[in-house]
Amino acid sequence: MVSSARTAATPWAPLDAEGVAGLLARTSVRWWLSGGVALDRWLGRAIRPRPNIDVSVLARDLAALVDNLPAGFSAWVPAEDDGDTVIPFEDAPTDADLQPVLIRDAAKDAWVLQINVEDGNDRVWVYKRDPRLQVPWDRAVIDADGIPTGAPEVQLVWKALRPRPEDDTDKDAVLPELSDAARAWYERAILSIHPHSNWSIHVRSPFAPAKASWNKKQR
Repeated sequence: MVSSARTAATPWAPLDAEGVAGLLARTSVRWWLSGGVALDRWLGRAIRPRPNIDVSVLARDLAALVDNLPAGFSAWVPAEDDGDTVIPFEDAPTDADLQPVLIRDAAKDAWVLQINVEDGNDRVWVYKRDPRLQVPWDRAVIDADGIPTGAPEVQLVWKALRPRPEDDTDKDAVLPELSDAARAWYERAILSIHPHSNWSIHVRSPFAPAKASWNKKQR
């Protein structure tokens, strides 16, 4: 019998992208690779070692995704009164902000997947930190070799709020590979949503001229 409380320090044995697709094959709800692994998938190579693997799902679809996990896998969420303890998903208050959701493989006694809860509706993905930023689904989530994957420019916006050194590494690998349109969208997004991010300094100051890709004269 599984204990009703576990520690978030349980070791990780992350699935690869194909393993995630297999794990979630029974669900009919929209999900997509997110975070650094999404960048790796889009780029076609690993930028750096990743300690875990993330997918995202809309809040309205989370319960259905969890309900369709195969036998031997269970979902856990942070306890409201102790961030170092996690409790079974089904024991959490229904009105709680249930994230991140950690998926445990009983056979390995390890976390294999993290689920992040995002916002959106039938038409568009909505940035959870600022709903002014909305993107049609066919641009927010792309197909990367058969697996739904968060668009790289969108993943960079998530990382732009408080970028760590490892996020700088991700950005430096991805930015040169973006299309002109994707890079222009990313630059506009961080200037409007995260103008105080140190990444926005390299695009332009809100109060000074710039050489941002979307602000160059066309030849």
